[in-house]
Amino acid sequence: MRGLSGRGSLVLVSAGTVVLVGTALFVAGCASGGTGLKDGGPARTETVAKTAPSPPPSGSSTTAAPETKIDPVALLKADPKVSTAIKRDLKPCTGKDFPIDVSYGKVTGNDTPDVVVNVLSCADALGLGSYVYREDDDRPGTYRNVFSDEQPPVYAEIDRGDLVITKPVYGKSDALAYPEGEDVITYRWSGDRFTEHDRVHTDYSNVVDGGAQPAPAVTEKN
Repeated sequence: MRGLSGRGSLVLVSAGTVVLVGTALFVAGCASGGTGLKDGGPARTETVAKTAPSPPPSGSSTTAAPETKIDPVALLKADPKVSTAIKRDLKPCTGKDFPIDVSYGKVTGNDTPDVVVNVLSCADALGLGSYVYREDDDRPGTYRNVFSDEQPPVYAEIDRGDLVITKPVYGKSDALAYPEGEDVITYRWSGDRFTEHDRVHTDYSNVVDGGAQPAPAVTEKN
């Protein structure tokens, strides 16, 4: 069987300073899991965090980052669309380092970089939740959640201007490092929301005698 891809490698982020606007919702609860939220519909307009605005570097479309980077921990904790379970378990793995993977790039057609945040588990870097934040057109420096997926395992990234969500698929007896397949879902920004552009599912066959591995079966939907 094929091992888990390297997309979800653990990146530890130290919390910085951020100025919150509006009322930050800090929710404490005893839920054991996420809400299963997968939002591909109209983007909601909750204001979650504010930093000094800055233009992206010239000529860059996927790797641009604001001069004053966003504090992802404050962004998540102030966001009412992030589940109670994610907020409750969002703690440093060691010291002040949080298991968060943050990337910047243009994925919503905005002039300023969007922020893609992946929340991972400390023990095995399993993707617990993926989020996309877009700067508000009317309030520069203010970011709002325009995409959420809290159905683990999940990992989001920007690929040539598209939002790509990767989801390993496991059977009942599969080890974490060896999923039985993988779903790769591509979203594109349309108007004020993400819409699904295509979906590819790959099945990884069992290893046959002699250690050879057949080519994976791939199905694609455009």
